[in-house]
Amino acid sequence: MVRTKIVATIGPASSAPETLEAMIRAGMDVARINLSHGDLSEHLDVIARVRAASEATGRVVAVLADLPGPKPRTRDLGAMGIELADDERWTLTADDVPAERGTLPVDDHGFLAAVNRGDHVVLGDGAVVLVVEDVGATGTVATVRVGGHLRGRPGIRVIGAPRVGVVPTAQDVELLRAMLAAQVDFVGVSFVVGADDLRRVRALLPDDDARPAPLLVAKIETAEAVAALDDVLAVSDAVMVARGDLGMNCPLEDVPLLQKRIIESAVLAAKPVITATQMLESMTTADEPTRAEVSDVANAVFDGTDAVMLSGETAIGVDPVRVVETMRRIATRADVAAIEAGGGPRATVSRSNDSLEDRITDAIGPAACRVAADVGASAILCWTRAGSTARAVVRSRPRTPVVGLSTVDATLRGLALSWGVEPLRTREAVTDVDAAVRAASDAGLVAAGDLVVVVAGIPDTLRVVVVPEVAGRSAR
Repeated sequence: MVRTKIVATIGPASSAPETLEAMIRAGMDVARINLSHGDLSEHLDVIARVRAASEATGRVVAVLADLPGPKPRTRDLGAMGIELADDERWTLTADDVPAERGTLPVDDHGFLAAVNRGDHVVLGDGAVVLVVEDVGATGTVATVRVGGHLRGRPGIRVIGAPRVGVVPTAQDVELLRAMLAAQVDFVGVSFVVGADDLRRVRALLPDDDARPAPLLVAKIETAEAVAALDDVLAVSDAVMVARGDLGMNCPLEDVPLLQKRIIESAVLAAKPVITATQMLESMTTADEPTRAEVSDVANAVFDGTDAVMLSGETAIGVDPVRVVETMRRIATRADVAAIEAGGGPRATVSRSNDSLEDRITDAIGPAACRVAADVGASAILCWTRAGSTARAVVRSRPRTPVVGLSTVDATLRGLALSWGVEPLRTREAVTDVDAAVRAASDAGLVAAGDLVVVVAGIPDTLRVVVVPEVAGRSAR
């Protein structure tokens, strides 16, 4: 059973139905839709294709819709893009003109108004760096310090500058409404600086049991979000270590340490965490990753991340299926090594201010892992209504495989992001231990004679049973 999950960004290279099915079979658990690129109709079409591909392959696949946030971008640079060479002079302009030699159109007037002479401007995830030489009425003139190739609509920002604008933006709100109608499973909130950003977005979500709200993923990419990490974790459902912008808002040499801190804090809080940006970047154009990239992915797994994410590699890369296959091989090998070494973070934290129900769930999770290890169980079966029971169990990163059972599709897709959980849909609510064992046995996840630990969130149950020879016979 695989443990670390794979998030893959869907774009022009990977949106065909046959490609999506191949990526799912190769190991994609979550399809990310970057709402900063393309138009709404295209995004809705891709979401429908992901759902159809998930159904066709029989695998649970979630959809993460990533809101743009208050991030200035260039105007569309076209499929072929443009090349910026070292020491060239370019004029940044707010005019809606084509990108051509010497002229770079930007879609945000506020960004250009805030730029000053001497500022270092980065494009994309730091691939291109400009130094502002002159600010005039007709545009901002900058010299290329670090050249490179750009395409699409790369982000543009001044190194070290604070966030401009409020989260969610007006565009975020409009896109969020469409994503709610499409019933996406996760919503990524960009450029978070504090808990209030998440609260404002959550206030826009439906409060209706018949229409499950998507889970909110706080993207940690600002120094302010790092400083407020505990508060952000408390009001989010998951977090992303967005290393691209994080490395431009914090000292570059601090990023590996921040990655470890964010992952550890998220695991202890039982909140899924994604490690993102440039993980297999070279495979955007190459057949194989660099050895440094392989080590990067493996180290994120060793840190305890729930998921590793692919961006341009699958959105615009030459072979998105091969990239997912490669990521899966690396992550699986690292998972085996981590489990053999004793697993990831196992500490517990006091949650005395939480509700009694939450404290019980937090206590049962580690207990189930200890019992499973002591008796040599083949699996831990978690019946869960909203996913919290399964997430509490895998917080301890157990050696024992974990199965999350639910009748609710949204719950199962929410578990697609959680480390070590195999989501399993049941036809009817699991009302007793026998039903949980029967469902796992019917799915081929456990066999007759196996010893399993069964955990149910409501009512709170923890039992050790033997899988019976005949489905439906009472477990001992």
